[in-house]
Amino acid sequence: MTPAATQPELRVFGREPPERFQVLPNAVLGTAILIAVEMMLFAGFISAHTIVKAGYAPGAWPPPDQPRLPVEATAVTTLMLLASGALLWRSAKAEPQVQRRSLIGAIALGSAFVGIQGVEWARLLAEGLTLQSSPFGGFFYVIVGAHAMHAIPALAVLGFMLRKLQRGALDPDVYTAGRMFWYFVVAVWPVLYWLVYL
Repeated sequence: MTPAATQPELRVFGREPPERFQVLPNAVLGTAILIAVEMMLFAGFISAHTIVKAGYAPGAWPPPDQPRLPVEATAVTTLMLLASGALLWRSAKAEPQVQRRSLIGAIALGSAFVGIQGVEWARLLAEGLTLQSSPFGGFFYVIVGAHAMHAIPALAVLGFMLRKLQRGALDPDVYTAGRMFWYFVVAVWPVLYWLVYL
């Protein structure tokens, strides 16, 4: 007797069980759960930053002996990141050729954002802003670093999506999930920029 023959059929009072209806594809649901968890992570960082900053006297944050953050240059990179999100949004229901161009543009702008942020970090480190130099430096690197640790994998996901799209094998659910993750990376950055840089 085969194992399949020993398995009883699942019946409810002698009837076939109803078909299951999938509300959200697994990739989309998993990404939504991940984003919810990551939102709580950033909310914790923002809350801690706000509480510590409020404990300083007016004008004492950031500490006067610490390097100033590149507010103007980061404003430009913020616009680049927002533009990458807009390009990806544009590709949502477009034909494959437009999707491909939009995805390439989003990856290029996102990569430029991460690269320029990395150059800024190197300059700030050289000027003496470190994790240990002050709470200001600690919060800067933890919060902005956490964002970078989301942006880099999200760019890798976009690259994976582009490769699949070029082969004509991009699953729509994976495409939706990847876009959701990039939108999260794009949407959280202006909040961080406002709180950390300004």
